[in-house]
Amino acid sequence: MQAHAAYEALLRHSREQALLVSCTELLSWDELTYMPRGGVEHRGNQMAYLAGLMHDQAADPRFGELLDVLQQSELVQDPLSDAAVNVRELRRIHHRATRVPRGLVEEMARISSFAQQEWNDARKQTSFAIFQPWLERIVALKRREADSLATCPDRYDTLLDDYEPGARSDDLARLFAALRNDLVLLLAAITGARRKPNVLILRRDFPVERQRIFGETVAAAVGFDFERGRLDTTPHPFFGSIGPGDVRITTRFHADNFSDGFFGILHEVGHALYEQGLDPARQGTPVGDSVSLGMHESQARLWENTVGRSRAFWKHFLPMARRVFPEALAGVRLDDFHFAINRVQTGDNRVQADEITYNLHILVRFELERALLSGDLPVADVPAAWNDAYRQHLGVTPPNDAEGCLQDGHWSAGMIAYFPTYTLGNVFAAQLFAKATQDLGDLSVPFARGEFAGLLDWLRANVHRQGQRYHSAKLVEHITGSPPDHRPLVEALRRKYSEIYGI
Repeated sequence: MQAHAAYEALLRHSREQALLVSCTELLSWDELTYMPRGGVEHRGNQMAYLAGLMHDQAADPRFGELLDVLQQSELVQDPLSDAAVNVRELRRIHHRATRVPRGLVEEMARISSFAQQEWNDARKQTSFAIFQPWLERIVALKRREADSLATCPDRYDTLLDDYEPGARSDDLARLFAALRNDLVLLLAAITGARRKPNVLILRRDFPVERQRIFGETVAAAVGFDFERGRLDTTPHPFFGSIGPGDVRITTRFHADNFSDGFFGILHEVGHALYEQGLDPARQGTPVGDSVSLGMHESQARLWENTVGRSRAFWKHFLPMARRVFPEALAGVRLDDFHFAINRVQTGDNRVQADEITYNLHILVRFELERALLSGDLPVADVPAAWNDAYRQHLGVTPPNDAEGCLQDGHWSAGMIAYFPTYTLGNVFAAQLFAKATQDLGDLSVPFARGEFAGLLDWLRANVHRQGQRYHSAKLVEHITGSPPDHRPLVEALRRKYSEIYGI
């Protein structure tokens, strides 16, 4: 077979895989939003069936033959060409699929469907014991998956590579250690500051339907296209990319907590803007897909925190918020509101954590995941180990399992080794925003006018439309001229919070 014919066949194969993935995304979204409890068993069977089909397609020997033909062709001589990138990444998918048994893939899909419902029940009843047998099965399955792949000596690295290609846990441990040292010092200075925010501003009566209207209005203003997406509610916020023209985000609202729903929307909008910014002409191929979870999180954290918690952002949106919530925000000054949404306080909840303590929450999960996979931490001991880690790193003890080890749904979905991508996202976001500011000028000026297209266009050109041309670490270096580095994040946080807290 000639190289050009082989490449066209490879693209057809890739796009067929993408269609199957979009089907599973739709089923997953439905399961976590509207599916009745009685549909769990059937949904598990659906997910297992689709997982088996996707595995067979990815492991198909004919797929490997096409890759072999192309590997030596002139089409891949330029390693950054579309063809070379697609061949490289599709070979990676094929390599992994040929090593993991079909039955294991099906079982993981089936068990995680049940486990997500059991996690939700366990959380409602504040009882880890309900979820424990399901987490034991998931951990056992993930160990088998890592052992089947054996791409790295460390099981955790093998699973991490699926979310953040090329990342290694030892490097992450060093990153966390450096970040922890810097953040603990900054946290101590903030804790000792005389100036304190009035957080009760955010805990007044904010009617849920008005929160939805305000959140959708802001989402559209920063660039989310509601003709190609929608917003729903769920116990744990997430986004789902069903396919071109269909990106779905979720949040959770509380009538007495403005921040939870609003910043949940902005975070998921950041993910959605990435998906809506991918090149539609390359859809269904690696060069038209997002590069990693770390880069995805960088987009979410950038819009949620760097943009959404900036003073300039609220200079524009606070007058609108006062009109939507006249009882709650009447007479609230911009500086007071800005201070409240940037309050720093150690707590037990990751999603509600501030920018200073957030990465300490991720450190807890990183350490426990590694111990679970290695066997050093029995699943039954997770609640106690979780509480011990929170006392050590954040100086707090969760009051119950729901506020502690059951607060995240990631493990129930089989997403072990996912959590470090949040911290990588924070690191990437700081470097990317610094470069965008260097290229575009002071972005607080357009933000104060409600203009966000300049930043979004810059991200689409430099990040979104690059697809998987570079792995995330190389992409950061390509854009900024520097490899991933935690120091810009720490410097940005010092500047921001020194001004806010007067330290």
